[in-house]
Amino acid sequence: MWKPYQQFAQQHFPELCLARPVDSHKGTFGTVAIIGGSTGMSGAAIMAARAALKLGAGKVKIGFAQAALPLPVLEQYPEIMLYTAEELLQHSDISAWSVGCGLGTDASALQLMQQAQQRFQLEPSSKVVWDADALNLFAQHPNLQAAIQPHHIITPHPSEAARLLYQSTSEIQRNRQAAVIQLSERYACISTLKGHHSLVKIPNQAVYENLSGNPGLATAGSGDILSGFMTSLLAQGINPAIAASAAVWLHGAAAEILALQNIGPIGMVATELVNAARLLRNQLTLAIDF
Repeated sequence: MWKPYQQFAQQHFPELCLARPVDSHKGTFGTVAIIGGSTGMSGAAIMAARAALKLGAGKVKIGFAQAALPLPVLEQYPEIMLYTAEELLQHSDISAWSVGCGLGTDASALQLMQQAQQRFQLEPSSKVVWDADALNLFAQHPNLQAAIQPHHIITPHPSEAARLLYQSTSEIQRNRQAAVIQLSERYACISTLKGHHSLVKIPNQAVYENLSGNPGLATAGSGDILSGFMTSLLAQGINPAIAASAAVWLHGAAAEILALQNIGPIGMVATELVNAARLLRNQLTLAIDF
């Protein structure tokens, strides 16, 4: 079961196959910050955080886009630290950021995006995944786009891509290769166009077409899990150009592994991807004689 995945990863994403040093500590694998989770959408940020933690980040923090914390602790995941988004945007120990999961698009979300823009313009080397409502706010308020740096990753699904490119969703789907290239060129960053055979475009490189996955990924929260995976790999020191494609592949491969275990694809839920991806990541680090 594992050998095809191990061989593919060794060929395309060898960074995923490295075993951890015996003298590792939590600081070795970075600190992830998740900005999102407005009222009624706290689960989006929590899912991204769970994904980041279980894919190997050393520490994970959530900054909820709410005036006060919606809960004092995540009982099943007390390792994840909870703050308001305004508080978390002031932290100085963040290795990689995910901005947008469940953020909302109201006036308070816009204010948080403006604060994030200010921070990332002052710290242009920050590693950032822009997802979901952050993308919708970029489309609605083009001045926010100044926050995007060349090594940042945007992760639209087709409808979000349509808003970002001021096209229709059907136009995006008719020529997905052209759309992902336009996204990368227009926003001068790494673009990931999600969907069947997700595409990743890195400036000055060919489009990567991901072939892993199955229809089980067409479920609420799947994109939040992917955002968490990407941000986790960034925090662990993997180059953004590799982290984007590697996370997309792991995300799809996790769905395949679940199906092999008779979990889905019908009825597969997004949070089930997390343990499958963790299992795969550990299998990739095993010494295999190819």
